[in-house]
Amino acid sequence: MDPAPFQRRRQALLARMGAGLAVVPTAPERIRNRDTHHPYRADSYFHYLCGFPEPEAVLVLIAGQGDPGPQSVLFCREKNVDKEIWDGLRCGPAAAREAFGVDAAYPIGEFDAKLAEWLADQPALWHSLGHDAVWDARIAQALNAVRAQARAGKRAPAVIHDVRAALDEMRLVKDAHEIALMRQAAAIAGAAHRRALRFVAPGRFEYEVEAEFLHEFRRQGAAAPAYPPIVAGGANACVLHYTANDQPLRTGELLLIDAGCEVAGYASDITRSLPVNGRFSGPQKDLYALVLAAQAAAIAAIRPGASFLDPHGAAVRVLAQGMLDLKLLEGSLAGVIESASYKRFFMHRTGHWLGLDVHDAGEYRSGEEWCRLVPGMTLTVEPGCYIRPADDVPAAFHGIGIRIEDDALVTADGCEILTADTPKTIADIEALMKK
Repeated sequence: MDPAPFQRRRQALLARMGAGLAVVPTAPERIRNRDTHHPYRADSYFHYLCGFPEPEAVLVLIAGQGDPGPQSVLFCREKNVDKEIWDGLRCGPAAAREAFGVDAAYPIGEFDAKLAEWLADQPALWHSLGHDAVWDARIAQALNAVRAQARAGKRAPAVIHDVRAALDEMRLVKDAHEIALMRQAAAIAGAAHRRALRFVAPGRFEYEVEAEFLHEFRRQGAAAPAYPPIVAGGANACVLHYTANDQPLRTGELLLIDAGCEVAGYASDITRSLPVNGRFSGPQKDLYALVLAAQAAAIAAIRPGASFLDPHGAAVRVLAQGMLDLKLLEGSLAGVIESASYKRFFMHRTGHWLGLDVHDAGEYRSGEEWCRLVPGMTLTVEPGCYIRPADDVPAAFHGIGIRIEDDALVTADGCEILTADTPKTIADIEALMKK
């Protein structure tokens, strides 16, 4: 692993801090049942700053101008031959210092004592207060240890900042290292979607299609799905977070697949909707063309200086007009948008930030002001249309759920669709399924 990108991020955070000490722990291991653990994944903030993959680790950043200057210190597990026989190699502090480019590394068992020592006379502490009760208690213990030395002239930090606020702002704009990983995740997920297009057929089960994704993800080196895959046939597609994936696929219905993978912590997120029998029917084709047009309008609205909400607004205008044209709604375009009656069939926003988390860190707006897009931001573009049966809805559209989702990177003059090689036109989908 190249430590340089992580070193640059740590240096950027230290510069933002100015003075003080930051504590960024990784995620704990989680028990699945008895002595079986869930697959381990590092905390995203911790991973962003150092890339160290093992549990029981903490990163401490010490900012300031004095000797020895800004410092990055990693605490991790010591080498242990007996434990390594069961669970695999441990890096250990000595190797971790060089491999991950930190200024110093210590055994995790020394963390509490050193934290209490280093907190003395620091002007500020940067910590994710309220995120984890165990860590809040641990930090409080260290602060109280410093306060107990008041008669000796030691002072605890007077100010506590939420380190996540600074990191959220940093994580919004991806560097070249992150973008390369996201391109890789997008390429693997795209290959899995193409594989599924060739596999889907009436009579197969949703979980069989899911298995094709899991196979392709691992075959191409992705660590895992970025989130539980949604494989929703027929009316199941009208349940936005459907994950049962246990029903048979029926001819004449559509199949909505929302599945992405994770590469070195970075996510892809792709949704495609396709006909189970390989051919879109008339009503399916009408709704699909509408959603595809809405996505095209949203993508065209992604550019530096645009607000995060602009792509959503563009998609809503196309969808609302289409709902009127298809007799799903009545009234005028302005009235449908003002009353938000379109939300009956399109109830979610058109996208979200994407990165280390599939719904990535970062604010969407401050007060009434929406975030402005800048090059390096990554977001999804995913309009949809979900038609639940109702007496006032044309029967031909009942039970149709469609979403089309791609991953966009904001560039200097617009955006790059990272998932552009995943088929989504009616002609391309039908041609690939025919093969």
